Amino acid sequence: MPTLETFASALAAHLPGDWTSTYEHYTRYKDQYPTTNRLWDNGHVSDLASTYALGHGAVLRGPEDQELYVTGRPRYPHEVVVAPLAPDRAGIKRHHFFGVEEPSGIAVPADPVRATAAVTRRLLPRYEQARLEVLRKMKEEPEPPHRAAPARSARVITLARFADIDIGAPYESIPPDAREILYAHGFQYHPHQGAFLLPVAYGGRERALRIQSVAQKLAAKGIGVNLRYTPPDASTASAPPARPAAPASTNASGAVHRR
Repeated sequence: MPTLETFASALAAHLPGDWTSTYEHYTRYKDQYPTTNRLWDNGHVSDLASTYALGHGAVLRGPEDQELYVTGRPRYPHEVVVAPLAPDRAGIKRHHFFGVEEPSGIAVPADPVRATAAVTRRLLPRYEQARLEVLRKMKEEPEPPHRAAPARSARVITLARFADIDIGAPYESIPPDAREILYAHGFQYHPHQGAFLLPVAYGGRERALRIQSVAQKLAAKGIGVNLRYTPPDASTASAPPARPAAPASTNASGAVHRR
């Protein structure tokens, strides 16, 4: 069986195109990091590099900046692994790899001729496809596609979660064209509190869904929605929360009605 350095040189000589081989010896475990941290692999080659002190490896450089990493396969003396290295061209950034399937490496026999056939057939095509996709994204998206900040709403209403777990807002703070949307989603007007309130009876999940729907409908009208928690006032924290004298459907004083 040839040494790794001899094998890598022979593999480079047999691969299609003009390839060269550079042998690397690692005195310490961390010496392999500069190369193995560039492995474009989500399988056993990456796991192998993070688990073992490899001792040595080789980098094959080919046409159009293609690079392959070659090293021995621990516990399999008659095999080596070959894996692509991620492109390191100026202008390539992390977000260019997002959504691109990693080509990953393969294990091959420690025979240059048989290994060449496997690398040429199984590895190089998917490596080239992934590499071209990254280069395409580099040209089309030179900068990360950060989300733009939303336009500021000229009108904003604030729904508060009060200390007594009611959720709502003072009636006068609600624009007239927003009141019908609140009504339609279950908010009720309590005149003795001067507020729209969403009944506790709906439950936490149901109330969250209603608030989300309200926010979407109001956004279509150019009205923003803030959600806040209002802590109890120090002077009234010990006082019981004000409540309607009877359920909305039977309150003779009109605790719940529409203006």
